[in-house]
Amino acid sequence: MFEKILIANRGEVALRIQRACRELGIKTVVVHSEADRDAKYVKLADESVCIGPPPSASSYLNIPAIISAAEVTDAEAIHPGWGFLAENADFAERVEQSGFVFIGPKAETIRLLGDKVSAKNTMKKAGLPVVPGIDEALPEEANAVMKIARSIGYPVIIKAAGGGGGRGMRVVHTEAALLTAVQMTRAEAQAAFGNPTVYLEKYLENPRHIEFQVLADKFRNAIHLGERDCSMQRRHQKVIEEAPAVHLNQRSRFRIAERCADACRKLGYEGAATFEFLHGNGEFYFIEINTRLQVEHPVTEMITGLDIVQLQIRIAAGEKLPLKQRDVAFRGHAIECRINAEDPYKFTPSPGRITSYHMPGGPGIRVDSHAYNGYFVPPHYDSLLGKIIAYGDTREQAIARPDIALSETVIEGIKTNIPLHQELLHDVAFLRGGASIHYLEEKLAKMAREE
Repeated sequence: MFEKILIANRGEVALRIQRACRELGIKTVVVHSEADRDAKYVKLADESVCIGPPPSASSYLNIPAIISAAEVTDAEAIHPGWGFLAENADFAERVEQSGFVFIGPKAETIRLLGDKVSAKNTMKKAGLPVVPGIDEALPEEANAVMKIARSIGYPVIIKAAGGGGGRGMRVVHTEAALLTAVQMTRAEAQAAFGNPTVYLEKYLENPRHIEFQVLADKFRNAIHLGERDCSMQRRHQKVIEEAPAVHLNQRSRFRIAERCADACRKLGYEGAATFEFLHGNGEFYFIEINTRLQVEHPVTEMITGLDIVQLQIRIAAGEKLPLKQRDVAFRGHAIECRINAEDPYKFTPSPGRITSYHMPGGPGIRVDSHAYNGYFVPPHYDSLLGKIIAYGDTREQAIARPDIALSETVIEGIKTNIPLHQELLHDVAFLRGGASIHYLEEKLAKMAREE
């Protein structure tokens, strides 16, 4: 086992990794920007290193600074968390070349699966069903593009091959709008990901977003930890997640989960992986794989009793998975509400000083947050303050508990999206379960029209 791990991230994920390390008896090094100097996880770390000014490009995306911090502190491994450099193959490669262990899959695996075109082709060969579309990058020639779109059938969705986080996507309903949309998506992809490559898929009208959590070790052992429903989202950004997903065919769900684990075995995958699917008309369609820890991992931890971060670390240290598929037990239901520092309906970021702060407790409640009373929410990064996760023996109990918890939560001095969560937990479609990925956006649009 490692003696010291460097955490190359910030916010609540830095604290989450730190807690897992402390339980394992591992010392932690936290890198931070000048804006995060007073963060809770920085104070709690065994060592901390300031790696630059507030802008991400000068700090959390500064690979040489992170490698140097690992060198001067004698860290053995680097955990990238999520976001920033977590799925950057060049970073993983530099970490390994510098003599450290990257807590995640190998650089070549990240490279293969980070490009959505190659990921789709790889999973297709592994026997996973994929969304109808082309298996290669969209050509430059206009007539060829239109021919491909006609063969798939409108509506279509243009996606950036190197995209993620909901960016680099555009839906097209008519041929007249196609070429302009392709040009705009290419430009957006180049600006956001440094890769203008795009591809086309059939746009499914009302699908759900279902994802499967898999863990795999270097000995080609792999297990799945069930699925999560992440359909309640806005602009492809998840708002509420739950596990397990309701109203799914049990045999179909288990078959897809097993295929995901089998794909990891065939690939020689190491670490945590999340296979994302669209689910519609009773069918699953693979869309992408995330080669990192997910924000919503706690709902899976709550229903399995497993610590995914600790298992990530053990796998990276060369240990075998400590359990087989038959050892994974699923109990109850869990729901996660992402608490963001933003206007609850306009979604504009709300940085600033938290003047009053109180987090809830009670049966089945877990809070993952780096915030505290007096904490200054910086304007430079993602607005995620943390998550309130609730567990219940039934889905009904798992919905009632976060509703109570949110009513007890106090965050003053800034705006948060807590009012939106409170409204969604009473929403008829959410209570029924199985809402599509478009439901929340349509609800918000209707609310805006009625104002």
